[in-house]
Amino acid sequence: MNKHFFFPLLFILGALPVWAQNTPSAQAGGPLLVGGNFSTQANVPAQTRVFDQAARDSEVAVLQDKLRNSQYEDVIKRINFLTANNLVDDRYYLLLAIAFDGLNQYDDVIYYAGQAIAVAPQDARAYVLRANAYLHKKNYERAQVDVDTALKLNPNSQLALQIKKELNAKTNKVRETQRQQTSSKGIPGWMIIYVGVVLLGVFLFVYLRYEDLFHRKKTSYARKEAEIKDQYEFIRQIGEGGMGKVYEAYDKSLKRKVAIKRVRPELVRSDYVREQFLAEARMVALLRHPCIVEIYTVIESENALYLVFEYVDGQTLETRLDIDGRLPFSQVKEIFKYVCEGLQYAHAQDIIHCDLKPGNIMILEDNKAKVMDFGVAKKVDNQTGARTVAGTPAYMAPEQQRGFMRKQSDVYSLALCVYEALVGQVPWTVKGFDIANKKIVPASKLAPHIPQAVDSVLEDALKEDPQERIQSIEEFWDRLNAIEPEENDKPETTHY
Repeated sequence: MNKHFFFPLLFILGALPVWAQNTPSAQAGGPLLVGGNFSTQANVPAQTRVFDQAARDSEVAVLQDKLRNSQYEDVIKRINFLTANNLVDDRYYLLLAIAFDGLNQYDDVIYYAGQAIAVAPQDARAYVLRANAYLHKKNYERAQVDVDTALKLNPNSQLALQIKKELNAKTNKVRETQRQQTSSKGIPGWMIIYVGVVLLGVFLFVYLRYEDLFHRKKTSYARKEAEIKDQYEFIRQIGEGGMGKVYEAYDKSLKRKVAIKRVRPELVRSDYVREQFLAEARMVALLRHPCIVEIYTVIESENALYLVFEYVDGQTLETRLDIDGRLPFSQVKEIFKYVCEGLQYAHAQDIIHCDLKPGNIMILEDNKAKVMDFGVAKKVDNQTGARTVAGTPAYMAPEQQRGFMRKQSDVYSLALCVYEALVGQVPWTVKGFDIANKKIVPASKLAPHIPQAVDSVLEDALKEDPQERIQSIEEFWDRLNAIEPEENDKPETTHY
């Protein structure tokens, strides 16, 4: 269906019984109808239906599972059926916005995200969805308002930051075009001709002075640039970070999918830095563990470095949190069991990750997980550690921000990831964080059903002084694993 001409029918006529909790949409008696037609429901006998909180939570959990599997049309049809029978829940608006976003039907995304904002104005996800829709419709002004609101509510939302980056690039391009048009109008024609002649003269001088460079034969680097495109078929871009862009690719020789990261050229411009980076990358490529995304090889070209990774079909913890908001303690234990196993293995080889964050934790089926992107990992000495600044600031330990990294730095980042998985935010963005004393708000006070024993583990792992911190990944996991989930531990399906 053409996304520019699809408009959902909103409300059906008639006063229907109240099945859900006493919300504005339930009081109105008019459930939203998605992708359907108006109906009087004639000759349909009345039934007594029970749609209590447990039933609503169950339906929402099923719908979220379908979203994770990209079954967007099924989600729309299911909500259509539920609302047609007056089995309503305010959370449907956000789920519909996510489903239509997956189908690229941005007019519908704007409408349902707006409805979600109306019932839950403190949930950043609806603003992020609407901002993305406005961005695709080139309504940059409204997109800017929504993405700024989303970042105020959740400064750590990676999706909001990515949209803001794209939005800034779009608006800067528009301004530059306008500036050039304005400038060209104000510059006399003779001056443009004069500057053109000068530039042409400079170009001719450089060409005649360094003519041999222009006729130099292709280097081995150029051949390697061609060889990587011969060996690998680049399919699509699947990610972008501070180190470069990541592509899904197909290895023509070994007949398998791979992930290829093209390191940003400015990071390896000097020969010294390039050699140091290559040494580190080759060292990390030796890691072989089921809980670590493997680096197959490192390919060097003239303009960049390529890291060829194992391709993993799943979703990152960051994406899971963008959909679910936060996870129950039982699921967090399942996921981080594998994360801790991978980090323990790396630390046993004296390799620290240096950039552990939800975006670098890949979740597979049955909540199995793999740690990926050891691209900035360092080989450390147990006594001296490593001296460099690398990583994502929001997840870096205090000593790491000062340019000194050790194994306890990974423990700190690991604890931040666990806290965010349980709460939905990193500690620094939670209301009530004591910035003067670096005192975090206990996780058990922010989300239901988190055992209080978790608070002491996270507090000990987030000590400012690495000497006072939990000293190893093994110790962190032993303490976390010893805590049993509460009986009523269940997924939190929303922030509100």
